[in-house]
Amino acid sequence: MSKTIAVIRGDGIGPEIMHATLRVLDALDVGLSYDFVEAGVSALEKCGELLPAATLDSIGKHRIALKSPLTTPVGGGFASINVELRKRFDLYANVRPAITFPNTKSRYDNIDIVTVRENTEGAYLSEGQSLSADGETAISMIRNTRRGASRIVRYAFDLAVRTGRKKITAVHKANIIKTASGLFLDVAREIATQYPQIAFNEMIVDNTCMQLVMKPEQFDVIVTTNLFGDIISDLCAGLVGGLGLAPGANIGTDAAIFEAVHGSAPDIAGKGIANPCALLLAACQMLDHLGQPDQAQRLRVAIRATLAAKDRTTPDLGGSGSTESFVDALIERVRQPAG
Repeated sequence: MSKTIAVIRGDGIGPEIMHATLRVLDALDVGLSYDFVEAGVSALEKCGELLPAATLDSIGKHRIALKSPLTTPVGGGFASINVELRKRFDLYANVRPAITFPNTKSRYDNIDIVTVRENTEGAYLSEGQSLSADGETAISMIRNTRRGASRIVRYAFDLAVRTGRKKITAVHKANIIKTASGLFLDVAREIATQYPQIAFNEMIVDNTCMQLVMKPEQFDVIVTTNLFGDIISDLCAGLVGGLGLAPGANIGTDAAIFEAVHGSAPDIAGKGIANPCALLLAACQMLDHLGQPDQAQRLRVAIRATLAAKDRTTPDLGGSGSTESFVDALIERVRQPAG
């Protein structure tokens, strides 16, 4: 396989963890080459804009991007570069796995949950927001569509079938938000009947949050709308030790962007101690998407083994190593013969 991907090195610790991740991908020898492009504060400094046309062109051309965290300054033209990218490329499915790894701050030993979040509509619409002239009343619109609900629910069921998962929970607030959330739930119920091999459950969002804390092992795949998915996926990350172990995939029909979902951590930028696991796990999702699941599994096994051994891990993972020493340990393992 030979494939070029767009690479956004990002802000803060972004360039460090991206360098680390590309070192590991090169060691895996998965046939990737890189088109480096800019976004965020680094792009503003170099190009005078947060999201240059060249970056958009590269993502559109290669259809795959690997992205480090970005910082969006106040007054930059739009609230979030991530939201803008999702809108530009119609990246409707946000896929966030939360899996327990050894020797982390995880509260549990057996978490394996995937949150599938609708990524382009719901409560995150920029249109429909207003503030009264006197500053006393703010209005924001929630808009869900049958098309949007259908394609995210179907994506979740197809993912479950493809990966051998057994159960989907549709999370909603249809008891109160009877129209917007009710439409999503109605669509989920309809589509569930087309997948009799997958167990289907529905749960109100507040109960879901409580159940995730009390009995997370009952969940397998969660599918939900934009705002609820944003909150739930971070809650799930907390169950497995935090955002340092939280990758994310943004999937559309014509493009996909894979990312670490944590922030740019400017307070530790340049110190060489950033944990690259979230971006490495996002790279695993990318390899799955590119039809290289065996290579993705090699990397996941290496990460698990390195964490289990506490081999040169970064301080947040309980070690005294650096970003680069951790990657050295990973590379030694991915180069070992299988078995």
